[in-house]
Amino acid sequence: MEKQNRKERQHGAKVIPFIQTGEYYFKKGLKAYRQHDIYKSIKHFERAIQLEPEEPMFLCQLAVALTEIGDYLSSNKHLTSIIEDIDSDMPECFYFMANNYAHLGLFQESGRYAEMYLEREPDGDFAEDAEDLLDLLRLEEEDYDFSSNHQDELIVKQEQARELLETGQLDEAVTLLKQIVREYPEFWSAYNNLALAYFYSGDVEKASEILEEVLSKNPGNLHALCNTLVFLYYQRKNQKVKELTKRLSSIHPILVEHRYKLGATFGLIGRHDLAYKWLRNLQRSGFEGDETFYYWLSHAAYFTDHIEVSKNAWKRVLEENPDKKGSAPWESDSTKPISDVLDRWLNGDFIEERLYGLFLASKTNTSLVRKDLQHIQLHATLEQEFANYVLSKRKRTEKFPAYIIDGYHIADTLFKKNKHDDSANEELYLTWLMIYDEAVKRQLKVSNWQAWAAATEYIWRNHQSHTITQKQVADKYDISKATVMKYVKFVKELLQ
Repeated sequence: MEKQNRKERQHGAKVIPFIQTGEYYFKKGLKAYRQHDIYKSIKHFERAIQLEPEEPMFLCQLAVALTEIGDYLSSNKHLTSIIEDIDSDMPECFYFMANNYAHLGLFQESGRYAEMYLEREPDGDFAEDAEDLLDLLRLEEEDYDFSSNHQDELIVKQEQARELLETGQLDEAVTLLKQIVREYPEFWSAYNNLALAYFYSGDVEKASEILEEVLSKNPGNLHALCNTLVFLYYQRKNQKVKELTKRLSSIHPILVEHRYKLGATFGLIGRHDLAYKWLRNLQRSGFEGDETFYYWLSHAAYFTDHIEVSKNAWKRVLEENPDKKGSAPWESDSTKPISDVLDRWLNGDFIEERLYGLFLASKTNTSLVRKDLQHIQLHATLEQEFANYVLSKRKRTEKFPAYIIDGYHIADTLFKKNKHDDSANEELYLTWLMIYDEAVKRQLKVSNWQAWAAATEYIWRNHQSHTITQKQVADKYDISKATVMKYVKFVKELLQ
C-alpha cells in the first residue's frame, strides 16, 4: 500500500521549469548596479533587452549604466530609440541625453535637450538638475543656438572615426576627423582624436599644432593636456614633461573619465605614484573599469609597492584578455631572455635607447649576443664606435676616442653605484645617454666620470620626485658639493 502511494505521489509530482525572463535579468542588473559593478550590470541589462526588446525601462537603465562608464554615444543611441520607437512618454530620457551631450562637449545639443526636458517636466525629478546644467552651459558659451539637428550624423561619424583609429586605418581616420571638426568646430573630442591620428602616423609636429589649437580655444581641456604630455614624453622633452606633469598633478577633476584619463596618462609616462593615486581612487569609489583600466592599475600598484592590489588587478586583466599572460608588471626584463631584452633596446627609435642596448650587451658574457651585435643596424658614427668598443672591451687591443671610453664608463659608474638600488631603472641610464649624445655633438669633454654621473643622477631623481640633495649625491660619488653644482648646470644646459 505504501509502495502504491509512493508511486502515486511520484506520478503526481510536477517539475516547474525556471523561466529566466527579462524582469529576472533586469533585477540582477539593478543589484549589480547598486553594488557599483557596472560592467556586470550592463551584461544583465543587455540580456534583459534580448528577452524583452520593447521594454523601455530596460533600455533606459542600460543607457544610464553606459553613461557611468563613459560610453555616452551608445547611451544616447538607446535613449533615442526609446523616444522615437518605443515610448515617447519618458521625458527623463531628454535629461539623460542632455547630460551625455555635455560630457561629449556638444554644448548646443546638451542645452537643446535640457530645454526639451523642462518643457515637458517643469516640476519633474530632474528639473533642478536640468536648470543647473543650463546655467553651466551658459557660462561655457553665452550665445547658444539650439537649432542644430545633426546629432545623429555626428554620432555615426564619431563612431566611424573611433573604429578607424582602433583598426589602424589612420589616413581614413584623418580624413573623417578633419571633416568632423569643420562641421563641428567646438567638438573638442574630434580634435583630440585627430591629433592622435597624426601622432600615430608619425607627424608629431602636426599633432602638436592641433593640440595647441584646442588649448588656445578651449583652455584647460584635460584630454588635450594629457595628450600633449604623452607627445612630449615620447619626444624625450624631459623638462617640458616635468613642467606639465607638475601642472596636471595639481588638478583634481570631478568627472570619472577625467580621473581615468589622468591616471592612465601618468602610468604611461612612468609616474606610477600619481597613476596609482587616481586609479586606486576610482576603484575605491566603486568604479568597475575595463581591461585597460586594470592594466594601468596593476602596473601603478606594483611599482609603488602595493603588490596585493597589483596582483588582484592583473587577475581582472587576464579574465578579459587571457593573451596578456606573461606580461604582468613583475614579469619584467629581468625575467626575460637577455636576447629579447637586447633586441628591444637595440632596435629602439632613439639613439639613447640603442646605446643603452649596447651597454647592456657589455654586461653579458653570452657569445651569441656578442655575435649578434656585429649584425645590428647602426644609425650614427657614435653608435658604431660605441659598439666596436663594447665588442673589443675585454681584448683591450684597439685604441678608441676618449669620448667613447668616457661615455661608457660614466654609464658604468651609474650602474655600479645603483645596481643594488631597486628604485633605479633604465630611465636613469637613458637620461645619461641622451645627455652624452648631446655632449658629443657639442664636442664637450666628459672625462670627469664621477661628476657627470652624480649630476645625471641628481637631475633624474628629482625629475622622478625622489627628492635628493646635491650634498647627498656628492657624498655618494665621493666628490665635492661644488663640483656637483657645476656639473648640474652643464647637464641642465644639455637637456634644454
